[in-house]
Amino acid sequence: MDTAQQARKADVLVIGSGAAGLSAALHLAPHRRVVVLSKGPVDEGSTRYAQGGISAVLDRQDSFDAHIDDTIDAGAGLCDADAVRRTVAAGPEAIQWLLNLGVPFTRESFEGRSRLHLTREGGHSARRVAHAADATGRAIEDALVRSTGDTASIDVLERHVAVDLITSRVDGVRRVVGAYVQDTATREVQTIMAPTVIMATGGASRVYLYSSNPDGATGDGIAMAWRAGCRIANMEFMQFHPTCLYHPRAKSFLISEAVRGEGGLLKLPDGERFMPRFDERAELAPRDIVARAVDHEMKRLGIDHVYLDISHKAADFIREHFPTIHERCLEYGFDMTREPLPVVPAAHYTCGGVVVNHFGQTDLPGLYAAGEVSCTGLHGANRMASNSLLECLVYARAAAEHILSQTDLPAPEALPVPAAWDESRVTESEEEVVVAHDWDELRRLMWDYVGIVRTRSRLLRAQRRIRILQEEIHEYYSHYRISPDLIELRNLGMVAEIIVQSALARRESRGLHYLLDYPERDPELDGIPTVLVPPSPAGQLAGRAAGGS
Repeated sequence: MDTAQQARKADVLVIGSGAAGLSAALHLAPHRRVVVLSKGPVDEGSTRYAQGGISAVLDRQDSFDAHIDDTIDAGAGLCDADAVRRTVAAGPEAIQWLLNLGVPFTRESFEGRSRLHLTREGGHSARRVAHAADATGRAIEDALVRSTGDTASIDVLERHVAVDLITSRVDGVRRVVGAYVQDTATREVQTIMAPTVIMATGGASRVYLYSSNPDGATGDGIAMAWRAGCRIANMEFMQFHPTCLYHPRAKSFLISEAVRGEGGLLKLPDGERFMPRFDERAELAPRDIVARAVDHEMKRLGIDHVYLDISHKAADFIREHFPTIHERCLEYGFDMTREPLPVVPAAHYTCGGVVVNHFGQTDLPGLYAAGEVSCTGLHGANRMASNSLLECLVYARAAAEHILSQTDLPAPEALPVPAAWDESRVTESEEEVVVAHDWDELRRLMWDYVGIVRTRSRLLRAQRRIRILQEEIHEYYSHYRISPDLIELRNLGMVAEIIVQSALARRESRGLHYLLDYPERDPELDGIPTVLVPPSPAGQLAGRAAGGS
């Protein structure tokens, strides 16, 4: 069978099956043939674990201007004001679209009628977070998966991981023409051809030892876009969620921002509140301030965790508002209706990513990015709570509408056929321990040297070690048959290097980037993102040959 027959073809290839990926697919489906890749089961990913909700102006006492001002304030002088306005203005329509899909948002009775219950989270000046109890992401993902399953023109490939984008010259212009994809069950590498690719792969928080994200958040899209020649921006701004449950078996269980929004208090082991000493907004300060305060107190006192206490609220109130969190905590032996919960910060959200415009277009023709993988300018130096799902929905729709407006795209059948993936000169590895060791070392050094509070000496130490690890990873990748773990490790190593390079380039402290050598914000850097330009790509990424691709 020749390469042309082996390649699967689509009008649009969507890499990622979270809120951004499935939303884009649904908007495209009436007019295009869409293939969606999911690294695991289609409903598994960061969206599913988003507890708090989605922010939008839905109350008469709120306003677009207030939501814009709050977002820009949280972004610490690096938000793109136009991106903020566009996203906020599209919020109510995005919520209505989800309601039409059947998302069961929590409601309340008001003046004899039912309306959406809105909660308030850190950084927001009003109640504007629509939610489905404390499992909003799961409710949204379930509705998207259900709708996708009912749509004949969407083909979902579960347990398929993208290896690399394929680029080629079409009519004299270098553009994306598809991707190499590995079936994680058979480990066979396939070719998918498409004139348009949407990257919706999520963030890179798994580059850190402790993260609130599921295991798949390994920066795949960021690394693939970088290798394909796209600019990456603001990767020094990694958001650490202040409150993940501290328990050896809890792994990455996040205690929602909404717990503090509804009155939860952060306390030291002796019961003392400490947030009022750090910010007048106390527990409702933006996440970067709260995470640094928690980190400071843990280091000052030499303790492993602090406490989040909402037990002063009525037990029925807690069970009604946080049923999922309450049940999960009980599994680990904690009753949040009676006692405080031990919590620690954990890597949570990647505020930087692949540079895109207002339509989600990247530097590479035909390649779009939506959701956490992208850098739209919405978040600036610090994402405000519950703006992430909003960004997913707004940019997924913008990308889909822009793609549908293009009338000169080549047909999938007319694309130049790339070389097949070649594994004739690689062997099966008998040393998988190398991958496991490098994975562990990378995440530990990122946690120790590139965490919540940084110094240039630690960053330089991390940079040196990461470059050695990169050489080891490349050597291994070049000689052995690839596996899902090796694909992710290769991407994590590249993203780690980008994060450190970005952090070294910003000689100030701002938002999520706190550098002890430069502890103050530099006003001259207001509005100036950290943009990294990759080395010029070699052109078409051919099928793997001796020495790797």
